[in-house]
Amino acid sequence: MNIMESKGHSCFVTARNKEVTFELLNNFSIDYKSRGKGGKGSFGKLLYIFKADYIIFKYARVIQPDLFLSFGSTYAGHVAFLFRKPHIVFDDTDNATLELLMYSPFADSILTPACYKKNLGKKQIRFDGFIELCYLYPKYFKPDPAILQLLGLKPEEKYILLRFVSWNATHDIGHTGMSLDFRHALINILSKKWKVFISSETPLTEEFQKYKLNVPPDRIHDVLAYCTLFIGEGATMASECAILGTPSIYINSISPGTLEEHEQYGLLYGYRNSEGVLEKALQILNSQNIKEENQKCRQKMLNEKIDVTALMVWFIENYPESAEILRTNPDYQYSFK
Repeated sequence: MNIMESKGHSCFVTARNKEVTFELLNNFSIDYKSRGKGGKGSFGKLLYIFKADYIIFKYARVIQPDLFLSFGSTYAGHVAFLFRKPHIVFDDTDNATLELLMYSPFADSILTPACYKKNLGKKQIRFDGFIELCYLYPKYFKPDPAILQLLGLKPEEKYILLRFVSWNATHDIGHTGMSLDFRHALINILSKKWKVFISSETPLTEEFQKYKLNVPPDRIHDVLAYCTLFIGEGATMASECAILGTPSIYINSISPGTLEEHEQYGLLYGYRNSEGVLEKALQILNSQNIKEENQKCRQKMLNEKIDVTALMVWFIENYPESAEILRTNPDYQYSFK
């Protein structure tokens, strides 16, 4: 948005009241319009489609946008169709089958990482990068060591971040991560020697409250960058750690293409369940140079990937010609380094 607005373009944001979204938007002084909290259950989610469509339509009628940009939004797709405007979609969630079925008919171009497992047909454009690189590419993000003081830690002190997800997303249905017993065992063992913090999508029980990570949400990537080890069920945060060069253990029966590629770079260790996780965690924590090794793997990854944000800006500014260029000459993307 900053880049686009510096070039004379204007951006209008609608957002759902979900987790820390509004807090982040406010922290970054981004003006936005709320489209509510969403719906619960199948009937509630169905009703919310009409509500969200109406809210976006109402604002679009006033501002008359030239195009719609979203991360797999069915609602933006519906309104773009009504206004006969292009809908450009970014997506990296391989297993979000229902969401894909709902938004893809209303998308003009769908941009996915090259490691995305599904073939979406002629609308799909693959790019050699990750969504998380949009904001963690070294050009856009430099970790702030002051986070250690905020966490009450000494510069040499090791700390571990655990991430628990809510399992409420549609694409999480039928999948599992860490059991409650394993969470207990993991924390009891690791906290004896190292500092442990927990980030959770759902409220923590009283026994886990003392481990709760209490930092503003816009500082989370500083936490990840200086973390000794990440162990979690969330794919996004696991990917962010990998991109930052932080050793990352991902525990989830879902295996996204993005994380499989991080494994190939040696930046992440993926597990379908908790078996073997504690042993791997202790191996990493007792290693003398794991961070240095991970940074070398990270640099190799960065050298091979593109600046996804630069690609986005060019793609939007030159649409629809840009889509045709990438379809006929995919290597053109490597000019964005």
